[in-house]
Amino acid sequence: MEKIDQKTAIKGGEFLIRETEAHEIFIPEEWTDEQLMIAQTCRDFLATEVYPKLDEIDSMKNPELMPGLLDKAGELGLLGTSVPEQYGGFGMDFNTSMLIAEEVGKGYSFAVAITAHTGIGTLPILYYGNEAQKAKYLPKLASGAYKASYALTEPDSGSDANAAKTKAVLTADGKHYVINGQKMWITNGGFADIFIVFAKIDQDKDLTAFIVEKAFGGITMNAEEKKMGIKGSSTRQIFFNDCKVPVENMLSERENGFKIALNILNIGRIKLGIGAVGGAKGSMAHAIKYANERKQFGKTIGSFGAIKHKIGDVAAQIFASESAHYRAGQNIDDAFSAMVANGMGEAEAKLKSTEQFAIECAILKVHGSETLDFAVDEGVQIYGGMGYSAEGPMDRAYRDARINRIFEGTNEINRMLTIDMILKRAMKGELDLMGPAMAVAKELTSIPEFGQGGSDEIFSLEKKAIKNLKKAGLMIAGAAVQKLMTNLKDEQEVLMGLADMLIEGYAAESALLRAEKIISMRGKEQSAIYMDLARIYLYNAMARSEWAGKQAIYAFAEGDELRMMLIGLKRFTKLEPFNLKEARRRVADYLLDKNDYTL
Repeated sequence: MEKIDQKTAIKGGEFLIRETEAHEIFIPEEWTDEQLMIAQTCRDFLATEVYPKLDEIDSMKNPELMPGLLDKAGELGLLGTSVPEQYGGFGMDFNTSMLIAEEVGKGYSFAVAITAHTGIGTLPILYYGNEAQKAKYLPKLASGAYKASYALTEPDSGSDANAAKTKAVLTADGKHYVINGQKMWITNGGFADIFIVFAKIDQDKDLTAFIVEKAFGGITMNAEEKKMGIKGSSTRQIFFNDCKVPVENMLSERENGFKIALNILNIGRIKLGIGAVGGAKGSMAHAIKYANERKQFGKTIGSFGAIKHKIGDVAAQIFASESAHYRAGQNIDDAFSAMVANGMGEAEAKLKSTEQFAIECAILKVHGSETLDFAVDEGVQIYGGMGYSAEGPMDRAYRDARINRIFEGTNEINRMLTIDMILKRAMKGELDLMGPAMAVAKELTSIPEFGQGGSDEIFSLEKKAIKNLKKAGLMIAGAAVQKLMTNLKDEQEVLMGLADMLIEGYAAESALLRAEKIISMRGKEQSAIYMDLARIYLYNAMARSEWAGKQAIYAFAEGDELRMMLIGLKRFTKLEPFNLKEARRRVADYLLDKNDYTL
């Protein structure tokens, strides 16, 4: 295998200071026939096995139903997509596993069960297990013979995971660790055979991870939690009472548990985000069909501008989020290939490549989950009174969506992590933020350009707008760091405003690059709808970014500095006029004509 120059490959977070060309990204329009067949297998499984049983799943009256569905998914190979062939899986690349996560993301409570099993339940063993642990557990996890769960959260440690109080004590003979403690909000807890458990040994500062079999004993649990949504997902409090775990079931090294938790959460975040995008597509498919069926004042409601506005805006947000997820997924795949080509072992490369793009994973967890929230909320509104009825599909979708802004680290935590990771990489010299930030500061004092140029390049004005949006973020970040210094970490409102600007910029750029690449593949005439989607999202993103930027500036700047930064923000978020109403109508008419979400 030819060695790949990692120095020229894009790094995580570098999108803020480095231009990306359309040909450099992967887009969903490039799926192979094999990948599309895998996606269809997921859709068929949901249609035949899950959707007809949604009420039964949510009732939780049959405790064997969800494990049985996972067994059937295992028979189709859907539980072993990331597991190497030598352990009974398919060893698929990261973006293909993302595609599967997107499709099963339409499965309501089943989506939660299968993603917990294949993700946070299986991946710690795949990435951190020794050869004996992998050989023992991965084949059974890939087939569904074992169901997996992840036991990290405790009553007093949620976002602060390393504050966990569960203890592990080595027995006198040195053969077992005895675990005592309580875990809560444990997905798949009611039927799991395997728990990835995090505990502290003696007075250790950091957690240690263990593979705990239910068969070891000493495990009890409360009744199923009563939840707002995802009612069919088994969620239990788990108690470990003198649970004896063989020493060989320690996962990785002592005190490496916190690192395991963080790295596995990186994967969980981007997978949750793309699953939420899948859910958003499913919800909009229902809303579009209803808009074509429901009549008021002698017309279908889909013919009204207010409904078209909703459909157009939601479709643009889904398009942008989907584009950003697969862009990042391909970055992770490319980084993995480069690391392996340069001699790194595959398991380590899987971890390092995802860790490299931890910033993007945090961004996309936020964007995907909030895209789903937007889609289901507008879906309820399109349905009107029927949207509020439990007889319609939006009731379940609306309630189930809400947890995603809390799962895998709250969206507030992920926003702050985004800025924290970028600044830390800048301090380490991994990202050159200082140079671009100083250039922006210098530009603020120069005479602005009038007009936005007359280039014939596709999206030339829009690309300039993206560049300017990045400048706005650099301007505010640079000023905030200079003024607040080490206190910036405590100014959460500033951090979240900055994060919103980064999130919007990444998503808007991804949508534009995807539309540009589609044009290169199909021509402008056949790509008009994608151009509309990218522009709708860009204009919405710029408006949201201007507001977020103002909130950040107001929070720390004053006097002449405040006035200068507001002038700069207005300058950097300026856009040429564009008829958004007509663009939304074109997108809505396209989807209403298809009577489905087909983008």
